[in-house]
Amino acid sequence: MGWQSRTRTLQVFDTELSADTVEWCPLPQWSHVLACGTYQLQKGDDKQTAEESTAPNRIGRLYLFHCNPQPSFIPPLTETQRIDTPAILDLKWCHVPISERPLLGMATASGEIQLYKLMEPQQGTCGLECELRAELGPDRLALSLDWSTGRGESDVRVVSSDSTGSLTVLSLGEASLTALCQWKAHDFEAWISAFSYWDTQIVYSGGDDCKLKGWDLRMGSSSPTFTSKRHTMGVCSIHSNPHREHILATGSYDENVLLWDERNMKQPLSETAVGGGVWRLKWHPSQEHLLLAACMHNDFHILHCQKAMEGQDAPCPVLASYILHNSLAYGADWSRLPLSNSMPPSPQEPPQTSIGLTQSTGHLRIQYESPTASFDTSLEDDSGQYIPDHTCLLPEKSPVPDPFTSPDRDAQSLSCLMATCSFYDHMMHVWRWDWSPEKEKMPSEPAPSS
Repeated sequence: MGWQSRTRTLQVFDTELSADTVEWCPLPQWSHVLACGTYQLQKGDDKQTAEESTAPNRIGRLYLFHCNPQPSFIPPLTETQRIDTPAILDLKWCHVPISERPLLGMATASGEIQLYKLMEPQQGTCGLECELRAELGPDRLALSLDWSTGRGESDVRVVSSDSTGSLTVLSLGEASLTALCQWKAHDFEAWISAFSYWDTQIVYSGGDDCKLKGWDLRMGSSSPTFTSKRHTMGVCSIHSNPHREHILATGSYDENVLLWDERNMKQPLSETAVGGGVWRLKWHPSQEHLLLAACMHNDFHILHCQKAMEGQDAPCPVLASYILHNSLAYGADWSRLPLSNSMPPSPQEPPQTSIGLTQSTGHLRIQYESPTASFDTSLEDDSGQYIPDHTCLLPEKSPVPDPFTSPDRDAQSLSCLMATCSFYDHMMHVWRWDWSPEKEKMPSEPAPSS
């Protein structure tokens, strides 16, 4: 049975400053809440002194949105809050409520981890309030953070990496965020840090020294449990699979996604070339084989990792690609909001059946229709003539895998809501991906005999 894969843009939002991170709240009661962080390097003016002009000024802004994805002509996102902050390098929601409220962690260019609590005033609109903050040290940028709570862990801790190559593990108390340990982990920037969600005493890190390392907090930080040089450029994304024990995904500037079995870090399970530096990786909230990749110079892709996770040494096929951003693909996340499985086709966007990386030979024209930033798109050639979408799809390269692994399960459709953001064009997009079995064509009736 064949499957159809289709992406559809619902809304774009101009973040004004360069956008680099988006995160949906993972808690069911607040899964309609979306946060977006920005990073802007401000250039000095002519009136500044030489010392002032050499000191970088990194500013940011934190956006909060309410999402209503029900089918309508109204864009699904409503902005509810914006907060000016130091430049934001990473955002992560805690996977469990803290004091019965969602908590958002933020890694900033001021070298701080800041925690924001989501509050609901009497008028019913959610808003973030800064609850706690902790400095990682002088003269550094906090580059990433991860929570230990990926599988509901009650011992709530945060791990952060920074521009000095150091890692810091912090513990969340009732009224404090306290550093438990800090150590030098990489020779240059430590771009990424992450917990193993199955054993939260294990921490992983990746740096600009091209090394992927593991650390056991029970053994101290004097030496890593392993050091891998399998990536050939800086390691900038790591995510532990919350549904499948021992499975780890990593990405690098070398444009490859590697899947690992944590019990054997000498050789990856698979290697997939995605055509761009892999800045962020996110496992699907419920489907253990689906992985979302933000690929910097080559858009956003959804990978199907079943065969690799089963030990078949093969690249992960691409189920869908989202190509409507016009700048570096940095932030990406899956929403947990339920969606209707039905989405009528539109003349501009026929269903995609190719699983190859979508390429365009024309120019993408974005037609803004309203101040709320809903938009339509079309492809044009050099003379401005419309190019039908199907001419831009590559031929099918391999059979489309079934996203559901149980053989006795009836074929179903899968519909997901996504948020992605890109850097220099300062845009955040909300879009949906529909994955459904193709309907079998009914045989035509024979013509009546005369």
